[in-house]
Amino acid sequence: MDIDTPGASLRAALTRQNQGAQLMAAACPSRAVLSHLTSRWAVLVQVLLLSGTRRFSELRREVGGVSEKMLAQTLDALVSDGFVLRQAYLVIPPKVEYSLTPLGREAAERLAVLVDWIEDNYPRIEQAREDVKAAGDVARAA
Repeated sequence: MDIDTPGASLRAALTRQNQGAQLMAAACPSRAVLSHLTSRWAVLVQVLLLSGTRRFSELRREVGGVSEKMLAQTLDALVSDGFVLRQAYLVIPPKVEYSLTPLGREAAERLAVLVDWIEDNYPRIEQAREDVKAAGDVARAA
């Protein structure tokens, strides 16, 4: 394609876009990645791993409320998608460590911004919840 042709860069951009994932399409397999990446436990695990490598037991302790089963499933999904590296050491007792891959670090940095925003704005969110509940109570009473 001749780059000097009017509209050539736009056509190239549209071609690249059409080769990528289409999350809005019902059958797009990238939706599974979105689900893995943005689940409650996955977000928390990734944000923790931003500060360094962790063992399973450390993650279990630091992520309040997660069960061993859910943590294991979450880590398996993140490892399968290439966001987390699982490093097993052949020692007794067995030692397994988890860390972010470069791809995982990119994703986790973006998720950390969202986590920070939620923490910073939680009072406003809670107020909005109360306002919606109060409005619903008034409507039901009328």
